[in-house]
Amino acid sequence: MAITYRCLIIDDESPAHKALASHISKFDDLEHSGSAFSGMEAVKMLNENTYDIIFLDINMPVISGVELMELQPKRPLTIVTTAYSDFALSAYQNDAIDYLLKPISFEKFSKAIEKARIYFSGATTKKETTTDTKVLSHRVNGQMTETLLSDIIYIESLGNYMKLYSTKLKSPIIIYGSLSSIAAEIDSANFIQVHRSFIVNITKIKAVTFKSLTMLNGEIIPVGRKYQILLDNLEIR
Repeated sequence: MAITYRCLIIDDESPAHKALASHISKFDDLEHSGSAFSGMEAVKMLNENTYDIIFLDINMPVISGVELMELQPKRPLTIVTTAYSDFALSAYQNDAIDYLLKPISFEKFSKAIEKARIYFSGATTKKETTTDTKVLSHRVNGQMTETLLSDIIYIESLGNYMKLYSTKLKSPIIIYGSLSSIAAEIDSANFIQVHRSFIVNITKIKAVTFKSLTMLNGEIIPVGRKYQILLDNLEIR
């Protein structure tokens, strides 16, 4: 069966949508599966649907392309499409696979798609594991240890260190690292970042308000302004 990659275009300008949709239509293995005209609309669509590739504009109102990448670290493969060259470093730091400057020629678009194909073809096929069996490896008092992801309540940033709160521990443990690095290691749909200093396990949330979360252990976690949209479709289990 032929592989088809579902594509989402995210841009606040209609001409950009038209141009990208035209490029997409010329590839048998690409499908134009959605169009978002703002960052907020894109977040909603990404939470409700599955895509393989997103074409992301940078300069958008309310939520910029860079902010969207930070809000969605586990988003689909990202190709940035923008009129601004200033944000290339930020884009690549957030794992964009290519950075295309408008107007985007079909030749440049084709090269970006080839990079995407190489990425997908090189992806390692693994046996899927559930959150119940996945572990986070970390060092405590000089010794390597592991914590089940399903036991983590939340993780709090402390500069170059973090506090990890677990259902199995009476007090948090201190581990070395940053939230951005640990977000990639966790790699689970059950974890979201809700503040620049906090990643939470959504299965351990007891209550949600506009500006805070109450966790299983009774702690109140603040919700940052730019992260509030992530809670709109959150279901407490």
